[in-house]
Amino acid sequence: MRITGRDPSGEGIRVQIETDEDIWHLYNVIEVGDLVTASTTRREEKAADKIRAERAEKKRMTLGVRIEKIEFSEDDLRLKLLGTIETGPQDIGQHHTLILENGDSLLITKRHWRETQLERLDRAVRDSKKPRIVFVSLDQDDATVAVLRQFGLKEVTTVRSGRSGKQYAEKPQADGYHAEVISKVVPLMEPNMPVVLLGPGFEKESLADDMKKAEPELFKKVHVYHTGQCGMVGINELIKTGMGAEVLRESSVGAEMEAVEQLMTEIARNGLGTYGTQQVRDAAMSGAVEKLLVLDTKIREQDLDDVVRAVESQKGSVIVVSSQHDGGRELASLGGMGAILRYRTE
Repeated sequence: MRITGRDPSGEGIRVQIETDEDIWHLYNVIEVGDLVTASTTRREEKAADKIRAERAEKKRMTLGVRIEKIEFSEDDLRLKLLGTIETGPQDIGQHHTLILENGDSLLITKRHWRETQLERLDRAVRDSKKPRIVFVSLDQDDATVAVLRQFGLKEVTTVRSGRSGKQYAEKPQADGYHAEVISKVVPLMEPNMPVVLLGPGFEKESLADDMKKAEPELFKKVHVYHTGQCGMVGINELIKTGMGAEVLRESSVGAEMEAVEQLMTEIARNGLGTYGTQQVRDAAMSGAVEKLLVLDTKIREQDLDDVVRAVESQKGSVIVVSSQHDGGRELASLGGMGAILRYRTE
């Protein structure tokens, strides 16, 4: 994401969507009541021929829409903003839907920008420079391909080897299993993108060799790790336990899941962990919070700037956790808010 301008009044910020992940960041910034101005298409107004207006050709125009409903689609990574037209060349007061995608530019105008929303935009700018990570979690029977994006893991596909025990013993490389896995991974790749291979057994080492032989330039950064399980379970195991930290340290999701795992461990052993909105707020105001974890959906729905300021003023850290991965779902089960403490408050 790029921030391309700010209104002198401080109410409006213009941004350029540069990656698919920016759509998710905007979903966590834009809220009902905002005025969003963007280029869109709409049928020309036909004052003299209302009956045939539906058949009129759609024209591109810039409209400002006061937002009444927000819809995010993870499958096609689009943001739909439904509301009433307030500014533009026609149809003032009528309803319109803005559909935002990668490459679009928009102006977001709010009556009041929360600090957490401004930080979210700054984070989107920083994160756009970080590479995605492709995972292949496999054993001799199945390979799950997934992509780690800025807001969560996305399972792409599963490849089945179709092997029998005898075939595997006699011709482990002659069945096309690895070639099919590689064919699924190649379209996901970008320059310098890391690939993480994981799972039990030795299939991952064999696949790593085949990848480097097939596409040596594309697969320059292949990392291999042993996990007890394969599939999405194995990928989550890798991230939660901190294995592969040298690869995942630049990933927001990796840091979020590791922090949630640390919180859950502290809570389980009745240590320096607490959760619940009021308990965390009290701890923050007393200066006891070392690390604050807040679910993105909670921070979108509530103004928690006072809690964030209290933690940061005492040199604590704040992690906004995505609801789109296992760590976020665990934090949601605790009410969407938790903290790792410097000292016990009770």
